[in-house]
Amino acid sequence: MERAESREPRAASRPPSPVPCPPGEWGLYLVTDRHQTGGRDLLEVVGQALRAGVRAVQLREKDLATRDLYHLAGKLLAMTRAAGAALFVNDRVDVAMALPAVGVHLTRRSLPSQEARELLGPAGLIGISCHSLAEVREAVDSRADFVVLGPIFETPSKTPYGAPLTTSLLQQARAATTLPILAIGGINRARIPDVMAAGADGVAVISAVMAAPDPGAAAAELLAAVARARRVN
Repeated sequence: MERAESREPRAASRPPSPVPCPPGEWGLYLVTDRHQTGGRDLLEVVGQALRAGVRAVQLREKDLATRDLYHLAGKLLAMTRAAGAALFVNDRVDVAMALPAVGVHLTRRSLPSQEARELLGPAGLIGISCHSLAEVREAVDSRADFVVLGPIFETPSKTPYGAPLTTSLLQQARAATTLPILAIGGINRARIPDVMAAGADGVAVISAVMAAPDPGAAAAELLAAVARARRVN
């Protein structure tokens, strides 16, 4: 008689890095793009943001070769650990496992989240980008740990995903799940009160920090705006 196949999760050989604080408490989720730094070193830009209080970073450098991405991720992992922050790798479950990072951030084109969960094990965190209410519900069903929803407002980087979702859909998403929701797309300090009032647990940004003349100051202002909105709401 053939032995039954094991249904146990295929856990990583090394456990993921410990999570400094849960996604709902981050306030700001920084997504990298070295093409938006104005020629500045990506590590220095991220370092300034970490010193300003950022506690979650997503490495999203899709055009890098695997080995280059791995080496860059290793440097960022050391920085985030020293700052008490979490590092996520966009799409690449293999790189996240090899480091090991806190977790992975998935998109509609990534490995299905159920498979990513089996590979990462229960300790790894999974974030999922969502662009509709239906995708938020799918993320909930697929055992995601948090979702990044957008674009909420008009923004050049999210044009391929269609018209802005608006804070109205954000409110619907909040009603549909207790998972942490981070709003992305056209986020700036002035818009943070609106997205927080609509139910977001925090915000995710790229250019608002990556392209800022002073990334540390920009990150600090966004974090302060989230903190003020939380007190009001």
